[in-house]
Amino acid sequence: MGLLTPLAVRIGALEFMPNYLPQIVATDHALQRLTRGRVTLLDIAGLPNLTLTVTGRKSGQPRSTPLLAVPRGQDWLIAGSNFGGPKQPVWVVNLEATPECEVTVKGRTQPMHGRRLEGDEREEAWQFMQRTWPNYRKYEERTERKIKVFLLTPR
Repeated sequence: MGLLTPLAVRIGALEFMPNYLPQIVATDHALQRLTRGRVTLLDIAGLPNLTLTVTGRKSGQPRSTPLLAVPRGQDWLIAGSNFGGPKQPVWVVNLEATPECEVTVKGRTQPMHGRRLEGDEREEAWQFMQRTWPNYRKYEERTERKIKVFLLTPR
């Protein structure tokens, strides 16, 4: 965690944040272009993160998305939270369609396999993830959908 993490947690908890997701993503993309992929908004916030690259289920093209991620050993936990918005992120259905993916962390890319967690396994992971990002609780309260949680393991 970094110096700006408490501020990031406060901002992430704001009720209206899902409305600004397109602007946040655009800002993050611009920052990554300027830094040649070395810095993301999550890096500035001092939060663990990765770039997930999955195959688009319709296009067949690789699609990359920077995500808040929680390390667990050599594995990663990610959530399709979308700030608690009503719709799940597109990467969720792409990962479900093709679980073979790539993860880039600090410039190093590794092939991974994504698996959606269910039942007790999901609940245990969800509680673990909230220690890193307490706003997951708020996101769950904001939405009617069950936020999907995935375990990414090295291939």
